Amino acid sequence: MHVLLFDDPAIRPHLLPLTFTRPVAALRCGILTLAEKWQRRLGAPTVGYLTQPYLQAKFPAGEVAGPALVINGAVCPDDLLARQVLALAPGQGLYCDEVLVAAHLADAGQVAELIQDGLREHVQVAEPVTVISRPWHLFLRNGVEIRRDFALLTAGRTSQPVGDAHTIVYAPENIFIEEGVKIRAAILNAESGPIYLGKDSEVQEGAIIKGPLALCEGAVVNAGAKLRGDNTIGPFSKIGGEVGNSILLGYSNKGHDGYLGNSVIGEWCNLGADTNTSNLKNNYAPVKVWSHAAHRFVNTGQTFCGLLMGDHSKAGINTMFNTGTVVGVGANIFGAGFPRTFIPSFSWGGASGFDTFKLDKFAEVAERVMSRRGLAYDAVEEDIIKEVFGQTEADRMWEKVKG
Repeated sequence: MHVLLFDDPAIRPHLLPLTFTRPVAALRCGILTLAEKWQRRLGAPTVGYLTQPYLQAKFPAGEVAGPALVINGAVCPDDLLARQVLALAPGQGLYCDEVLVAAHLADAGQVAELIQDGLREHVQVAEPVTVISRPWHLFLRNGVEIRRDFALLTAGRTSQPVGDAHTIVYAPENIFIEEGVKIRAAILNAESGPIYLGKDSEVQEGAIIKGPLALCEGAVVNAGAKLRGDNTIGPFSKIGGEVGNSILLGYSNKGHDGYLGNSVIGEWCNLGADTNTSNLKNNYAPVKVWSHAAHRFVNTGQTFCGLLMGDHSKAGINTMFNTGTVVGVGANIFGAGFPRTFIPSFSWGGASGFDTFKLDKFAEVAERVMSRRGLAYDAVEEDIIKEVFGQTEADRMWEKVKG
């Protein structure tokens, strides 16, 4: 049966800027993306995405006909929830209070009516479910999801050995090493949570790693890094300096000294040397962040919240991000002082002011950056970026003044 993961229209806008460039289910929390969690727990060979039209070329729905399980892409599954979804009869919808979690449709072509009107036959979940409905929910949930994904991925399997006499290991039973991993003279402490080292990842000399930690495929922990727990370093990313309770979604670099805490960094981002994020206000007040959905700053209710950065954004050396800073897609930030706490997509500048990062110049950078990972900035990627550029035009207030 086909599995379709849909963007809940009541949730997706609140996850911007991260969902400008991906469906909700393509967000990473723990070791896996939300889509990968469902795919593995349901035993599905593939999953399809029901997302914004401009994203469908990159994230296709696949076959939208015949019977299908239609699942809210913002929901994190566990074994119990997966069993409930698989047990749904045709025409039944699984709800958590008023939130549609999943439905079994005899005809997937009815999905639009389902999302709009719901199903007549409701089944309530056996236990409350985890819904990722705000960007900061990703780092708040990350430690729990690393533990769940670790159990899911390693059950019945044998880890590769550490293979380095100069690496110190605590709680080796909580460490899993995939094929091709290279470790040299590091400290791995899994007493507080599991450490997962993905295929062909690397931990360099002097790195100190405390679990829970997910180091995904091809990712690198640079020499002397200090990873304090609840961290996910997404595929083919590089990490250095001091990092706590943060997620790099993938293909991003924070290679040098500097602090990153309680943060979510998109794909194809780069934080220059000695970039630092504040994750705690001096008065310990709850942190407010910019909401693209509300068009204003909203209260997170969290004492700790650092940097929320969309895809393809870059920060020059010694950049200082204030508490609860939101950076859109394709921004380039540099210069002295604290930049504003909301930096619109395709901004070019810093504390002294911004201009627009034009699409032709953006494309030049994206082509260089993606080619370094053997990927192309192709027509599909370009069309997505053009759409996001148009959608975010109103955020770049200086264009109206100069226009």
